[in-house]
Amino acid sequence: MGIPRANRDNLDYLGAQPVSVVSPPIVIGDILVTSQITQARPLMRDRPPMWVRGFDIRTGQTVWTFHTIPLAGEFGVDTWEEESWRGTGNNGVWSMMSADPELGLVYLPIEAPTDDFWGGNRPGDNLFSQSIVAVDAQTGERQWHFQMIHHGIWDYDPASAPNLIDITVEGREIKAVAQVTKQGFVYTFDRATGEPIWLIEEREVPQSPTIPGERLSLTQPLPTRPPAFEEQGLTIDNLIDFTPELRAEAIEIISEYTYGPLYTPTTLTERGGNRGTILRPSAGGGANWMGAGVDPENGIIYIPSSDSLTVPIMVETDPAESTLTYRRISNAGVPGPQGLPILKPPYATITAIDMNTGDILWRAPNGDRFPRVNNHPALQGIELPPLGGGGRNPILVTPNMLVHAQNYSDGALLVARDKATGEELTAIPIPAAARAAPMTYSQDGKQYIVIAVLTDPAPQLIAFSLPD
Repeated sequence: MGIPRANRDNLDYLGAQPVSVVSPPIVIGDILVTSQITQARPLMRDRPPMWVRGFDIRTGQTVWTFHTIPLAGEFGVDTWEEESWRGTGNNGVWSMMSADPELGLVYLPIEAPTDDFWGGNRPGDNLFSQSIVAVDAQTGERQWHFQMIHHGIWDYDPASAPNLIDITVEGREIKAVAQVTKQGFVYTFDRATGEPIWLIEEREVPQSPTIPGERLSLTQPLPTRPPAFEEQGLTIDNLIDFTPELRAEAIEIISEYTYGPLYTPTTLTERGGNRGTILRPSAGGGANWMGAGVDPENGIIYIPSSDSLTVPIMVETDPAESTLTYRRISNAGVPGPQGLPILKPPYATITAIDMNTGDILWRAPNGDRFPRVNNHPALQGIELPPLGGGGRNPILVTPNMLVHAQNYSDGALLVARDKATGEELTAIPIPAAARAAPMTYSQDGKQYIVIAVLTDPAPQLIAFSLPD
């Protein structure tokens, strides 16, 4: 089959840039839909656009191409001011897609354009970046879209497959699609029409300080329901406070950075000066590729999430080496006092949301401990709260419980959790950390749970049988 050449303005990108496919395609009817991505930290402004394509599964022929960055005359091209669509790339789908065979729609969670953290080279809102787009599976034609971030500079890509979920809101049955995000929101729509289930408000966001040449959107679309499932933005009140000394050290540390509410702009990293902008949630989320588990019986969604920080290291480039004026050279964390996390716990959570009402039912730390915190000399004799040190891991939803992993530096567990309360029911040691979702199947009347673990020298599948 192969991926066709990406031609734009007489530029042929085949072989000119590293392109890869990192998530599985999706098949709906007789169409296979696939996506692709390219390097996320480019040196050059001119990048290949990462279009989405549909192929005939029998012949391998290209049936359609959806331009995630519009071409001249197409819908949305006016959101790329100064004709910046001509040289901007990326903007593909690196995560997984979803499809509704009855509606004949494929749902595309589209990433950020070049560069993730500076948009001075691409003024405008930049459709269809950081959007969910529903396309006709047979033709590739856009049916509806919603842009969750205008002119993104925070790498807050929609990182997981949109969840298809049937809900009842105020007596009305709705076939919905819910997109969990790195920034800790759930955006929820009628999956046939794209109409938001609850109001999404355009609200003003910080405009300064920022990097020269940046032209930010004055507003960003913020859901009114459900509430955010992750902490957003950074204040002194969020810092570690196990002892007054640790709190004072943490305050001194963040004084070297720019920080503030969600969508605080990125800033340049300066030697001996500002160390950059702290993003919370981090560029890794919040939610990420693990997505959310859905209970189809009652419309409850379960979201694993992480509370962490990112500082994009932004620098001015040498024109002899790059055609981008500014670029990110790496992401950094924020060191905490005496090697401890700089934030208060919990560091990873699971949140249950009733999508019929938009209410949070419960939020539980993923694990009570965090070995490097529990064992730290400065904290001996101090009673610590549940730390949530088990990490952010995909969730298997069963009729009566949730199953997921907890990964610690001193071992890993397979955990069963009460769906109604979030309480841990049992935990079974597993031989190594797990990164994939648990799976389940039945044979001869017996139910099994299987999970992939990262044993050395090769990963293994570990199977457990449930009691009769």
